[in-house]
Amino acid sequence: MDKLTPLKPVPSLCAVAATLIIWFLIPVPEGVAPNAWQLLALFIGTIIAIIGKAMPIGAVSTIAIALVAVTGVTNPGKPGAALIWLIGFSIMISLSLNKTGLGARIGYYFISLFGKKTLGIAYALTLAETTLAPVTPSNTARGGGIIHPIMRSIADSFGSRPELNTSGKIGRYLSLVNYNINPVTSAMFITATAPNPLIVSLIAKGTHGSFELSWSMWAVAALVPGLCSLIVMPLIIYLLYPPEVKSTPDAPRFAREKLQALGPVTLPEKITLAVFALLLALWAGIPAMIFGPALAVNPTTAALIGLAVLLATGVLSWEDVLKHKGAWDTVVWFSALVMMASFLGKLGLIGWLSQTVGSGIDHMGMSWVGGTLLLTIIYLYSHYFFASTTAHVTAMFAAFFAAGIALGAPPALLGLILAFSSSLMMSLTHYGTGTAPIIFGSGYVTLGEWWKTGLVMSVINLLIWVLIGGAWWKWLGYW
Repeated sequence: MDKLTPLKPVPSLCAVAATLIIWFLIPVPEGVAPNAWQLLALFIGTIIAIIGKAMPIGAVSTIAIALVAVTGVTNPGKPGAALIWLIGFSIMISLSLNKTGLGARIGYYFISLFGKKTLGIAYALTLAETTLAPVTPSNTARGGGIIHPIMRSIADSFGSRPELNTSGKIGRYLSLVNYNINPVTSAMFITATAPNPLIVSLIAKGTHGSFELSWSMWAVAALVPGLCSLIVMPLIIYLLYPPEVKSTPDAPRFAREKLQALGPVTLPEKITLAVFALLLALWAGIPAMIFGPALAVNPTTAALIGLAVLLATGVLSWEDVLKHKGAWDTVVWFSALVMMASFLGKLGLIGWLSQTVGSGIDHMGMSWVGGTLLLTIIYLYSHYFFASTTAHVTAMFAAFFAAGIALGAPPALLGLILAFSSSLMMSLTHYGTGTAPIIFGSGYVTLGEWWKTGLVMSVINLLIWVLIGGAWWKWLGYW
């Protein structure tokens, strides 16, 4: 993108001035609550910005909502609604990665550093996707829309193309790595794939609020097993399907040429980087750690702040947000699924399913340890019958979680294992999540190779996350 289209300065300054005057200089009338007067100040400022056409009305309203949330002049809404908008706002924010070219720049940068060997390229792609994961809730956009074109350009540069029957050179290996990064990075952050906030909501409801996962708790819990999976995965696939081309001395030069074609880092990219750094700091709770709980920011509020900054600076336009059907589509279906899942619990169906599953395991005479493992294995491998992780989570998570608790499993341990399995199961098939058809459809890998790799990686990932992860969560004191 060549230039920014930020808010118009004159009407914006008028709106800010009016808000500050009412907020700080005009005394609060008797009988009016201070927060009501403050909300009036924000309301009048918003109206002035709309009348003056500081930005399109939708963008002005988004910034106004962010200010209301940050200042705390109203009571927060229901947690379920907050989770729905967290994922919607985050998807909108991730638009800036493609629009500014920052996503491609990050990918080629890592390849320029580590791309002298094929294995190095694999780890460079892994690092690039892991870097993008916290701020790209669409795992399809991340793995299929950003990383896959980079992977294909690298494979093409070595003459590895399906139509030439040369996939074995390097393309098959990189394609399998490209896909199998996706389930792991999706498991590592609440904001790395759309179903994760739904899982947080289901765990909170299943424990009646006694165990609630924050963004930072989830990220810390996933850190050690996630890194282990990301280190092991390229090596395992290297052993399964070794590439013919193992040394790639020209890859760093190719990546540097791509970076040169992108030109120097632009102002929009710098603003996007700054917004992502701000979001990670707020989601991780760093201001609250340093300055105390008074500066704790709700994750959804943080996402709204990030979106407001991108709109105000012109990195994103309101037209960009409106055109992003995926974000609005996610908000709608997410709302419907949260509502239906909530009522399934209230109407007793989840309880009936959990008792049925739990009593079946109980008749086998298993302890909670064996029961939890069996529940996890059934839950994960039943993904062969699903073409959507969201559908799978909605259909099975609450019942399996309730069944495990009925068996006596520690809620935190059970919740984390099932939560992370909800992403790891993506590896199994070529239809397991939206990323799969994109990468499989590029033709580098046969169906048999894809399913074999998926099965092997599912076993290895499950072992890592249950054994190493379980020990890590115990050390953290989560269970």
